Amino acid sequence: MPHAAAGGVGIAAPSDAASAVAEQDPLVLAAAVVGLLAVLVALWWGIRRLRRTPGERFVSHLADYEDVSILMHPNPDPDAMASALAVAEFAEEVGVDTSLQYPGQIRHQENRAFETVLDLDFDQIDTASDLLSENVVLVDHNEPRGFAGAEGVDPVAVVDHHPGDGTGSEFTDVRPDHGACASIFAEYFEQQDWDALSPEEAEAVNGDADRVLDSDTATGLLYGIQSDTKHLTKGCSAAEFAASAYLYDGIDEDRLDRIANPQVDAEVLDVKARAIDRRSVRNAFAVSDVGEVSNADAIPQAADELTRLEGVTAVVVMGQKGDTLHLSGRSRDDRVHMGKTLRAVVEEIPMANAGGHARMGGGQLSVEHMEGLGPGDGLDRQEFVDRLFDAMAGDI
Repeated sequence: MPHAAAGGVGIAAPSDAASAVAEQDPLVLAAAVVGLLAVLVALWWGIRRLRRTPGERFVSHLADYEDVSILMHPNPDPDAMASALAVAEFAEEVGVDTSLQYPGQIRHQENRAFETVLDLDFDQIDTASDLLSENVVLVDHNEPRGFAGAEGVDPVAVVDHHPGDGTGSEFTDVRPDHGACASIFAEYFEQQDWDALSPEEAEAVNGDADRVLDSDTATGLLYGIQSDTKHLTKGCSAAEFAASAYLYDGIDEDRLDRIANPQVDAEVLDVKARAIDRRSVRNAFAVSDVGEVSNADAIPQAADELTRLEGVTAVVVMGQKGDTLHLSGRSRDDRVHMGKTLRAVVEEIPMANAGGHARMGGGQLSVEHMEGLGPGDGLDRQEFVDRLFDAMAGDI
């Protein structure tokens, strides 16, 4: 029985009120139920999206396109090439056509061995118009560079481990704390339950497994990690060890050995010898000008060689190819952030660029601009060497 309020007016119980509303207009109650369900579905979907891993989100965005151009950085190394292979494998699963492209050259002997042993089909570009798709995915770098029109390319996705401000319009995963971009893609595969099986095991299942990681991709990713971390001895995070453990069962040991132990180009040995012979050492720092080179990839290899000198904690090797001076630096000294050091050295030189990590950096500049073309008084070769030493000492 409803209770009487003051004045004798009765107040209906809530259940009675709902019944009354339903009796008057059942559509009102139905609409309320549908609205409640819609809210619950939206909440569930929002929570599900928040709980998706970066790899799941990456593949989801990838599936939105009919085709993509997977773009590596100039003169791609094994980490960049392996990362491109990983994107291509995800793309194949969701039915997306891919083009694997890069500016520059593949000259370093281990890079050429990587491409040859894994029988890869990469496409070299000189201008933005050479890109085979307007949907660009950047791997192992976060800002397009190294080709005409690069500044006009707006990537849809970026996956990288280098510092930088570049982003993708739809997806960005940049992790400077990681030692290799390949580690990020290995995590993507593992979290989405791809099986890393040996070539023999993969052949035995004969397509019965849902997701089997291609052995070439597993081999490439593992070598990409090894290459960027000096075989897990420099610049590593826990992610590199976890990724290597996951990939290990899927590698082809023979191909891995062939990639890791290629024949060395004679010029590389010559440039290393010149770097050692022409080195200048001040305190714990070394700089070497190796002069003219035809293979710019020999310069970072010479820098690696100089780091083995006893008592030297930071080195920079410089060499000229054509009108461009190439710089490659290495640091084992906590006082010398090599990327920042090289950036400071070239900051006032027009058209120059440099950067990198604390332990490793590189740069390029026009010799004419260094010597005074454009604003500024310019520097001769020896003054530039002095400036390198000043930067490593923290005086710039």
